[in-house]
Amino acid sequence: MHKSFLSIAAVLGALSVALGAFAAHRLKEIVSPDAVAIFETGVRYQFYHVFALLFVGLVSDRASNRWVVWAGNCFIMGIVFFCGSLYTLTALKAADISPMKLIGIATPVGGVFFIAGWVFLWLALITSDKK
Repeated sequence: MHKSFLSIAAVLGALSVALGAFAAHRLKEIVSPDAVAIFETGVRYQFYHVFALLFVGLVSDRASNRWVVWAGNCFIMGIVFFCGSLYTLTALKAADISPMKLIGIATPVGGVFFIAGWVFLWLALITSDKK
């Protein structure tokens, strides 16, 4: 097992639940329904990739190669860029500040990290020499 990935997944999972509860109960009073939907997309993708990161941590002893580490790192970076940019966009909308273009660019970069993470996980599993 890769304890770092498991630990990070646990923290990000708890954060997902907290952010989801905030979106469900308080955020709706602060921003428009469109902004809430953006925030909830971030929470949803964070939660999905927490499970992917947990899986990486659990299979890292079976698929112990560079690809499994790349997969875990890409899932973390995807959460930071994709989800983080959506949270930031929502915060900027709540503060009535025009979102910067740089923030909007981070979202697809994070999406590419997510895709790369899944590809690296696949590579880790098919190139593993352990049965």
